[in-house]
Amino acid sequence: MFTKETLVADRYRLGDTVGRDAMSDVFMGTDERLNRKVAIKLMRAEIASDPKVRARFRQHARAASRLAHPNIARVFDAGELTGSDAEGRDLQTPFLVSEWVEGQTLGALLHDGPLASAEAARIAGAVLTALEHAHRAGVVHGNLCPSNILVTASGQVKVLDFGVAAAATDAATTVAQVAALLGTAAYLSPEQAKSEPVDLRTDVYSVGVILFELLSGRAPFQAETPVAVAYQHVSELPVAPSSLNGAVSPAFDAVVARALQKRPDSRYQSAVGFRTDLEVAAAGRVPVHTAPDSIGSLFGDPVAGLSNTELALRQLAEDETMVRTQRRPPAVWMWAGIVTVAVMVVAVLYWAVNMQPIDRIPSTARQIPSVAGQSWEAASKTLQDLGLPVSQKLLNDAQVPKGAVIKTIPAEGEIVNAGTPVAIYISEGSVPVTVPPLANLTRELATTAIQGAGLLLGTVTNEHSASVAAGAVIGASPAPGQSVERGSTINLQLSDGFVTIPDLRGKRLADATSLLNSPELGLNVTVVPDATCAAADGSPVTSQSIGPGDVPQRSEVKLTYCAK
Repeated sequence: MFTKETLVADRYRLGDTVGRDAMSDVFMGTDERLNRKVAIKLMRAEIASDPKVRARFRQHARAASRLAHPNIARVFDAGELTGSDAEGRDLQTPFLVSEWVEGQTLGALLHDGPLASAEAARIAGAVLTALEHAHRAGVVHGNLCPSNILVTASGQVKVLDFGVAAAATDAATTVAQVAALLGTAAYLSPEQAKSEPVDLRTDVYSVGVILFELLSGRAPFQAETPVAVAYQHVSELPVAPSSLNGAVSPAFDAVVARALQKRPDSRYQSAVGFRTDLEVAAAGRVPVHTAPDSIGSLFGDPVAGLSNTELALRQLAEDETMVRTQRRPPAVWMWAGIVTVAVMVVAVLYWAVNMQPIDRIPSTARQIPSVAGQSWEAASKTLQDLGLPVSQKLLNDAQVPKGAVIKTIPAEGEIVNAGTPVAIYISEGSVPVTVPPLANLTRELATTAIQGAGLLLGTVTNEHSASVAAGAVIGASPAPGQSVERGSTINLQLSDGFVTIPDLRGKRLADATSLLNSPELGLNVTVVPDATCAAADGSPVTSQSIGPGDVPQRSEVKLTYCAK
């Protein structure tokens, strides 16, 4: 329906097809207005025909367009393209225009087998950093998988497809529909497989699956059909990554185990918590909330792919609604059990009443208190009073005021022994960024540069300029080159293409000509002698072709003087 050279939204020229999945076709394109390369995603006709999907797409695309983060491919534009289907009927096809990223997918990197644990932690950490930004903006991805994560030649990680996937999964009602729309069930969360509501913890689970695959070289669940894989997500325990790759440490096993919990409440509750434990594991330590000897209980034995017949038998065996035909135990057994329990209760009560009091042994357990938002002095005193030695760690965080506590490791609420070291993370504010060069850019290009640096466009005012073209940037505040906090507002001054000419009558001709030719005005001057009046000393100007006031740049002004 849409081919190479098609113009989308009177602006984006379709180029070669660079990708295709169950939901959409992806084209390399050109933004002809800004002369830059972009990626254009057109939703497949069979999905675009569903008005529910199109409505959800518009909502999610608006949310995704607000995301500005180094690890997220920017969404520049979205809308619907009018065309026709194979039968000639009108069809509205949603499109999404995003940043063009040169790199290869995470799936391509995995063709050569598992990655080193440090590299797997770095890539997963970058994805979690992107999710942290998106989740704070209220955007859930809903379809994280290796095919929509790109790694550039320099190693930078970019997450794609915020918006499109979420719209499709929101509109789907069954696991079959979700699997059909997304093209794979390997990265679905249990709640997606059961068609339950999803939230940010769905993305946490998907990153857990990706981390498992980065460490072991394959997904945790494999079966003959997408439905069988979805069933495993709901009811099977994954094997430990270390059982597939001996180079994986127990620390990474612990992090993967928590990320792949079936119940959302049992997983990491945020991308921040996941990333924090990942950093701990990368440093060679098991996260404190998971004891090393309990990790194995969170994994299952390796299982072969299940056939459809085996799945049906297993579901039949686990169906709790079936009528059981076995008779209940004889009544005499029940009475014997009741009497036994009663005797045991009486014996325990007798022992408790008659036991001699003993001195209580003081507990060495300590619960980490909440010190978030406090100063270093207050937080360190609170923890030291509990017998817990502290150390200070500095961390950039735009959400927490500079000098305030962000978090502790071990985290708030955890039980530790007295003497356990506690790291207190203190906010250094947001990461400073440099205001980019903006001079002589159009407003649209300047806005793109400002937002690309993680800054916000503030007020825009128009000023006179003799040298800067109309609509281009004269100056900005703060000025380009200055360091400011991420998210700061940049105000622009644009040229309106005019200068102000003064009243030159009575001024010496040389002075008037010099003023009009000056860099401040930059006007073209033509001198006209008037032979009808007597010349005077200094040749005063008797008239000017353009009166005092605002005139366009480089206008021509005729000055008349007496020359008789």
